[in-house]
Amino acid sequence: MSSILNIAAYRFVELEQLPELREQFRQRSAAHKLKGTILLTPEGINMFLAGEATELEAFIDWLTADARFAGIEIKRSWSDEIPFNRMLVKLKKEIITFHQPDFQRTAHPAPQLPAAELKKWYDEGREFIIVDTRNDFEYQVGTFKNAVNLQLNTFGDFAAATEQLKDYRDIPIVTFCTGGIRCEKAAPFMAGEGFNQVYQLQGGILKYFEECGASHYDGECFVFDKRVALDGDLKPTETNICFACRTVLTPAEQTSPDYVVGISCPHCAGKQAAA
Repeated sequence: MSSILNIAAYRFVELEQLPELREQFRQRSAAHKLKGTILLTPEGINMFLAGEATELEAFIDWLTADARFAGIEIKRSWSDEIPFNRMLVKLKKEIITFHQPDFQRTAHPAPQLPAAELKKWYDEGREFIIVDTRNDFEYQVGTFKNAVNLQLNTFGDFAAATEQLKDYRDIPIVTFCTGGIRCEKAAPFMAGEGFNQVYQLQGGILKYFEECGASHYDGECFVFDKRVALDGDLKPTETNICFACRTVLTPAEQTSPDYVVGISCPHCAGKQAAA
């Protein structure tokens, strides 16, 4: 069994005195020899961490002893090595940038759809629209069967892109993302824009893989660390990324003579020469 535990977790909760809180998280993560990223914002916390299982579980115990983070949903996976280079604790304005200053997340709540229920909907052939709220390059790595690709460059483009879905206002819509955090804004936004039956996939793709495997999912799930992509068993795959142009590369593309680690790949080699 792989020895490194990886976790992804977030919680929307009002946080104050962020500089002091950042220092607490810095000290605690260092004490447990963790690597990854923790984002602290006035609207809550988002984190991706990795480390030895006993150390990371001890950190989780410390975290959840705080009433603000008690019961936080944590998605776990395993790897042979830590997929992060360092430990960062950052202060930001938003957990996930949305570019909608007047948006109130709690004004039009959208119910969460458990992973098993989404699988049931697929199994039964129920009529619904499933919307990928991730960036286009993430969609290309893998997505749910029949998922709508809004071709987003960043999540900040999501609000404008929902115009593409205007003909589906009265059909059940399920939004999804990697771990659920983008849908915490995407689904309520759509509900506030007149979409009548909007759900958000609880825990995102990672939770779905944990509970249902890759059923009704085509491909892999992109993750923002050195593992690059996970399969339905939450195991790293052979998919890689070009660190020159940031394009995700399939195993076949990695055999191309244009793929030189850290320098070029089939997608950017010619462009670099022309430049």
